[in-house]
Amino acid sequence: MDLTYIDKHLIPGEAVTYQTKLHWHVMFWHVTFGVISMLAGIAILTGAWSSKHGKGDSSGVMIWLGLLCFAIAAYLVVFGVLKRRATEIAVTNKRVIVKVGLATRRTIELLLPRIESISVEEPALGRVLGYGTVTIRGTGGTPEVFQNIYHPLEFREQVQKQIEGERRSG
Repeated sequence: MDLTYIDKHLIPGEAVTYQTKLHWHVMFWHVTFGVISMLAGIAILTGAWSSKHGKGDSSGVMIWLGLLCFAIAAYLVVFGVLKRRATEIAVTNKRVIVKVGLATRRTIELLLPRIESISVEEPALGRVLGYGTVTIRGTGGTPEVFQNIYHPLEFREQVQKQIEGERRSG
């Protein structure tokens, strides 16, 4: 079993209480254009096959163009899926931890006692589909903005629950 970034970086006495991820719609355009590119590749390869069996002489170029469409389709779909899977978002009994990226990584770790406010913005479509933007402001005043969070109101509630638990125990 592979440990996630969050699992590997828990401090002693820390436990994950809630995890979420990016909403699936972050992959939507990648997958949509990937499917369109794949269909274009099929059409081009079908045309190349037809011209090879007909009078056309451009079948070699069309085959390469069709294969290029397939390569673009694969890239788009893989990029979209990796973008979502490479993001980890967790609330622990001590911190909020966010890791974004695979090749280049950005991590944010906010201690619960240092969080001053947490706000949620949900566009109309986000309310229907269950995604939104969460902004956490720490004692330093710098806001940390996390877009396309799956169930942002639940995320905020879990952070607030842990902050309240921290205050009671501390």
